[in-house]
Amino acid sequence: MIFRQVFDNKSSTYTYLIASAKGREAIIIDPVLENVETYTNLLKELDLKLVKVIDTHIHADHVTGATELKSKTRCATVMGENTPADLVDIKLKDEETIKVDKLEIKAIYTPGHTSDSYSFLMDNYLFSGDTLLINGTGRTDFQNGNSKDAYNSIFNRLLKLPEDTILYPGHDYNGKESSTIGIEKKFNPRLQVNGADEYVELMSNLNLSKPKLIDINVSRNIKLGAN
Repeated sequence: MIFRQVFDNKSSTYTYLIASAKGREAIIIDPVLENVETYTNLLKELDLKLVKVIDTHIHADHVTGATELKSKTRCATVMGENTPADLVDIKLKDEETIKVDKLEIKAIYTPGHTSDSYSFLMDNYLFSGDTLLINGTGRTDFQNGNSKDAYNSIFNRLLKLPEDTILYPGHDYNGKESSTIGIEKKFNPRLQVNGADEYVELMSNLNLSKPKLIDINVSRNIKLGAN
């Protein structure tokens, strides 16, 4: 299998390029507009045909590269069915599976960070977007976020996966690339709570600053990055 994890320094976003082998079809998860040239160079280098590009949710901290990639490669854009985004080619239901060559990827509806957040499971790889992070969880104080929904998504959906499931988050701010469900259960400080009420209280006291370009980014991402 081909697996590439591309880091965007400006937004600390991870993008994932996946294919079964060189010369085959590929998928990209959470592309950043400024890095589209990097992705297309990788596709060319590995002789891959991009057929689907997934956004896990409407992002606030960067503009998606989905539309730009579609214009360059004719790939299909993919999001969960709860997205408010326009011009999405394929909208997946909870538990729905898509195939790319020999790969199967299942959508898991995980609202909380935003109301349209989805995670994606491929074999034992979990692409969690901003729902579950390494040693953290996604904030819930904008874009119809809801801490109780986030608790249910994390504790009743993602943490029910096998403990050896490899976690690939949408962001990391400390240089970490992956974790596992088992490690996060034991050591993630935001998961060491006694129930939903305690988690809601924890999240309500984070006092995080608003993303600088949230209004611009969200408005563009509703159009999948188009101007």
